[in-house]
Amino acid sequence: MTNSIEELENSDVILLTGSNTREMHPVISSFIKRGVVSGKTKLIIADPRRIDLVDFADIWLRQKPGSDVAWLNGLMHVIIKEGLYAKKYVEERTEDFDALKKAVSTYTPERVEEISGIPAADLIAAARLYAGAPAAAIAYAMGITQHINGTDAVKSVANLSMLCGNIGIESGGVNPLRGQNNVQGACDMGALPNVLTAYQSVTVPEVREKFAKYWGVKSLPEKPGLTIVETIDAAAKGQIKSLFIVGENPMISDPDLHHVEEGLRKLDFLVVQDIFLTETAKLADVVLPAACFAEKEGTFSNTERRVQRVRKAVEPPGEAKADWEIISEIASRMGYKMKYANAEAIFDEMAKITPSYAGMSYARLENGGLQWPCPTADHAGTKYLHKEKFVRGKGKFHAIEWIPPAEPTDSKYPLVLITGRVLSQYHTGTMTRRSEGLNGLAPECFVEINPIDAQKLGVANGEFVKISSRRGSISAKAVVGETTDVGMVFIPFHYFEAAANNLTIAALDPQAKIPEYKVCAVKVEKVA
Repeated sequence: MTNSIEELENSDVILLTGSNTREMHPVISSFIKRGVVSGKTKLIIADPRRIDLVDFADIWLRQKPGSDVAWLNGLMHVIIKEGLYAKKYVEERTEDFDALKKAVSTYTPERVEEISGIPAADLIAAARLYAGAPAAAIAYAMGITQHINGTDAVKSVANLSMLCGNIGIESGGVNPLRGQNNVQGACDMGALPNVLTAYQSVTVPEVREKFAKYWGVKSLPEKPGLTIVETIDAAAKGQIKSLFIVGENPMISDPDLHHVEEGLRKLDFLVVQDIFLTETAKLADVVLPAACFAEKEGTFSNTERRVQRVRKAVEPPGEAKADWEIISEIASRMGYKMKYANAEAIFDEMAKITPSYAGMSYARLENGGLQWPCPTADHAGTKYLHKEKFVRGKGKFHAIEWIPPAEPTDSKYPLVLITGRVLSQYHTGTMTRRSEGLNGLAPECFVEINPIDAQKLGVANGEFVKISSRRGSISAKAVVGETTDVGMVFIPFHYFEAAANNLTIAALDPQAKIPEYKVCAVKVEKVA
């Protein structure tokens, strides 16, 4: 997030897209709703489903899944054509505006309506509302990123925000909402295949030399590693022989689960480190019991870049250990003596080699979190980014063209499947599905079907149906209603007994290598 959660309450306009915020980020949705209810904030929602927050929206753009780049370009087309963009900001703080202007020139409201299904008049109204706001924020989540053009969609969001001068101001900016509590912290600490901490690239010799010297080794690999889906592909091809999975359950969370199982079973050696025996752990040669969040010390870095202390409340059960202890012991037995006195010692090392965390310490975090960048011990942290200038100097516009989803519908598979989450279950259900109370609220998988499609299929609310794609089939209970549009179905992915990712496609964004979870072609049949 370029900005802070609390700033959303004071935004003049919020454009929310690809995020069922009330169910996925209920605290953040409270800030949004307070702003709207107070009369301060106007809300634009772009979402294929009629999510709860639509009731608070001034404008709802119901786009077809996979059309995000098109309608974002359409907004910019209108804003540029009508001269509503921040001309001084664009001139002084950005570059490559002419390339953007040329790229969006063909995305007229009429063409965008053909691609996205958004009425031209609604697109124009949204463009004028967003461009006219003194401070407009964009918040988005995986609904726009989990596509083969997800990176392009994020660049388009940045284009729109810069075009109207909304980056580097309070209550504006581009604000991705992270899917889990410490995803931001994991990425900050280099849990990505191509960077070390603070996004320092492994391909830069000076970076590798700095880390190698600090860790007392001769050298570090210069070649980026593989992403999750690429790793599974390599395992299935026999190119990877062993895998160490920590706190992840790809047998539920990854696309095309038949392919995932094939890859994991082909491994010579699989280790899973987790707090419960997950579906993935059941395939492992060795399972290492890990401590949960309440059983260890450390920090979490949340979606607004805020680093916060986590304190041990209870002792871990049995032989369970904190993740860092397990990793340290394995490293030591493999020949690298990785010794730390405690979690605080690790954080102190992080601060020394991570510029954005350099001014942080447990002592400073004791009474509350700090938002990075926090470069020195007397720095108060950073509420919002790019205030005076962009980190790279000038903000760069990208000329982006829309491309259609990887798998279109056809006569055999006529419906579009989108996947997502529900309020009462969390990710792969490893923890929440062990809660009697939460299971009482969301006990089983379901498939949302529009009444028009349900009538064609002869399906009534509450009946079981079979959903099939080119990769597999599952059965689930039909929920017939207006939440989902005609020609589209929605399935939450939490439930192992009806795993939505048996259906999804492993087509990848060529840049970020993220799978296209949000669009694939399926058919629905009534179960006799």
